[in-house]
Amino acid sequence: MKGCVEESMLLTDHKQIKNCQNPEFCKKLVVDYYFEKVQKLKFGVYDIDNKSFDLSDDDYLGGVECTLGQVLKLSGVSCLIFLLSVAQISAEEIKDTRVVYLEIEARNLDKKDFLGKSDPFLEFYKQSDAGMWQLVYRSEVIKNNLNPCWRKCSVPLQTFCGGDFNKPIKVQCADHDSDGSHDLIGTFETNLTELQKAGDGSPVEFECIHPEKKQKKKSYKNSGIIRIKSCKIETEYSFLDYVMGGCQINFTVGVDFTGSNGDPKSPDSLHYISPDGINEYLIAIWSVGSVVQDYDTDKLFPAFGFGAQVPPSWQVSHEFALNCNPSNPYCHGIQGIVDAYRQILPQIRLYGPTNFSPIINHVARFAAHSAQQGAASQYFILLIITDGEITDLDQTRQAIVNASKLPMSIIIVGVGEADFKAMEFLDGDNGVLKSLTGEPAARDIVQFVPFRQFKNAPREALSQMVLAEVPKQLVSYYKWQGWPPVKPPEIKMM
Repeated sequence: MKGCVEESMLLTDHKQIKNCQNPEFCKKLVVDYYFEKVQKLKFGVYDIDNKSFDLSDDDYLGGVECTLGQVLKLSGVSCLIFLLSVAQISAEEIKDTRVVYLEIEARNLDKKDFLGKSDPFLEFYKQSDAGMWQLVYRSEVIKNNLNPCWRKCSVPLQTFCGGDFNKPIKVQCADHDSDGSHDLIGTFETNLTELQKAGDGSPVEFECIHPEKKQKKKSYKNSGIIRIKSCKIETEYSFLDYVMGGCQINFTVGVDFTGSNGDPKSPDSLHYISPDGINEYLIAIWSVGSVVQDYDTDKLFPAFGFGAQVPPSWQVSHEFALNCNPSNPYCHGIQGIVDAYRQILPQIRLYGPTNFSPIINHVARFAAHSAQQGAASQYFILLIITDGEITDLDQTRQAIVNASKLPMSIIIVGVGEADFKAMEFLDGDNGVLKSLTGEPAARDIVQFVPFRQFKNAPREALSQMVLAEVPKQLVSYYKWQGWPPVKPPEIKMM
């Protein structure tokens, strides 16, 4: 038997192994990864008995469809079982995440301007395999200064030297001219191994040499000294590093059931379920949840409503369980949230006011407990779907500022045609959100999107917009805390 595995939807490629009932496929398929999209994969195993590339005339042995998100969570775990064999799919991020951090200053640089001092800047070049010099970093210009101190810079290790610590690096110092005719002050060559000797108060110094001056003047020494104050190599972990390293994404939904949405029985209501079984609330739940669910192992999602009178006491509640089980508000999968929403809708009375802070604080308590563990193991995403009328703006501002210190992101989807200025204010895109007392948010964790912008767009467009910021928010939190992934990726040293 000859085996072939085919993967499609994202790629079309296959590898054939002849006369083997226990094939091991080792060809790597390179796929661009986007957290905010559901990226579908389809794997198939065939018995090939001819030389044709067309698989339609070959025997199909078995296969499976999954998403790239599922593969990431199951990386290293057997997850495909076929008729004759077990196939294992794993994922790895094909990049070196180490970063070179440099602190550099200079002293006694040559004066190049007739009417003033030099305006120096630095350029770093790495040498290609063909011997050509390739620019990898350019510093800022420091005006009118012969003893400049440039701000700390960072360059990805792969960009800086291709991961080769002994690869030649050329450093040029020049005097900036606005017309682009920069004057060379001097240059020197080194490598990362030499640069790494700097640190702990012991800088590494290099003479900045101007080749023409050195050739013309016998008394020439140098055109200044470049001092590498420190050179450190640190790992810059990515979103994939954290997810594949064991970080669990916890997804919670909050649904606005206030009276401003309108009577659910009326076709004019935002909660009215159309004959085809949908409304804007359901579409938002499906769009965002279908992406996030692949990163949650147990697929159990807490879902709450707010702003309604709830039986049997008919008191207004701002964090009631959609499944009517306050001790266990978890719904199984996104379909479970949808089912709970449909079932509770006729059982409650839409009322008010519209308070966001209770449900934000509810999720924040879980995030705070996770943060106390001191590990990058749990991150929380709260999706709030609302018609835009918010009552407790000041309390919500404080709740968001508090949550910004926790492993948590908040997504707000505005449904209907209301004025969403309050939501846009909470988003903080026009400036750092502050509490009523003036305390600024530690991170930008709120993403607001009005649903009306996506009414005529493909359903996945909404999820791509609201989830695009989450990877950056997650990484920024763990970087701020100084927490590596639970299982950091292995880095192969050159």
